[in-house]
Amino acid sequence: MSNDSEADDESEGTEGPVPIGVKLGSTRTVIAYPGEDGELETIRTLTCLATYDDPLTGEERVLYGEDAAREYPDRVQFMLRSGLPEDDDRADLTKKFFDSVVEENDLPENSGVVYAIPTIDNPDGLENLSSVIEDSAIGDALVESYPESLCGSIPAFGDDLEAIEEIFIAVNMGSTNLEASAYRRGEQLAPFTTGAVTGNEVDRMIANYVEEETQGRVNIDTQTARDYKEEHGDYLDFEPFTDIIQQPGGGSHEFTIERSVTDALDEYLDEVVEEFSNTFLPELANDYMKVYQLALDRPIVLTGGMACIPGIVEEFEDRVSDELNREVEATAPGQADLAATVGAQRIATRLVENL
Repeated sequence: MSNDSEADDESEGTEGPVPIGVKLGSTRTVIAYPGEDGELETIRTLTCLATYDDPLTGEERVLYGEDAAREYPDRVQFMLRSGLPEDDDRADLTKKFFDSVVEENDLPENSGVVYAIPTIDNPDGLENLSSVIEDSAIGDALVESYPESLCGSIPAFGDDLEAIEEIFIAVNMGSTNLEASAYRRGEQLAPFTTGAVTGNEVDRMIANYVEEETQGRVNIDTQTARDYKEEHGDYLDFEPFTDIIQQPGGGSHEFTIERSVTDALDEYLDEVVEEFSNTFLPELANDYMKVYQLALDRPIVLTGGMACIPGIVEEFEDRVSDELNREVEATAPGQADLAATVGAQRIATRLVENL
């Protein structure tokens, strides 16, 4: 019995670090790691928290994710609305949030962690994010970070890290920023970011268009608008849908939405194509002409939450082709909203193997 126990201890002691991929997103945080059966497990939660006092002990308690948004809508806080923790207070909130996620899901300290981070020219925000990462309980073996658009492109090229050996362009269509970069064998070139074209702005546009379409009878908040976008946004087979709101003083009002979602998505995609074709691509061509030529002969990879909209890849492809007066191809990973985390986890796996 004693010998078997010692053998088990030795076996456990030889287990290597667990490779973990993390994306701390402005709307959702996603974590990926290998499960007991070797299959990839994912944790997906809203990036928000609410605090309350324990009625028995008076100690502060933290509630995060969907539970916080549902139970404390009056004081729930989304810490990364701009993509990064902007100040010390938001950095502290992000630490509380991330520590709670790590603890509740029992993520191992003995791990190698790769973070998919946005390409943003914000030194203070990046420094605050670094403090969150460095203070985390996970990542004892190693901690690295890579551009979110690179990580998100990895699943689009195959089952391993084929993207690291490619020359291509990635467009990250996120909630808080539109990013575009060229990649040459893993090297990021001519990174471009704008906060003027975002998934969050689509939510605001939908809310405004709903008010217009219903002639002022219906006002919705941006969370409801986001739900409309995620449930009904579709460039291929959009169908009008109905919803019901409660009227002040009682009663309800049923209304039908025919164009508010599609109009907002069309406006968004036109702006994406404009920024990509007339701002990013000329800068890339000016600085890296050969990479520009090679990359446009390969599929452009779309990543981020907005790339999940059915038909957006084909629509982007057609509109960019018209704008550039040449045929271009576009592609996206199967689950674009999870792709950055999955790609980060694959990088973590390779780094852990090389320890």
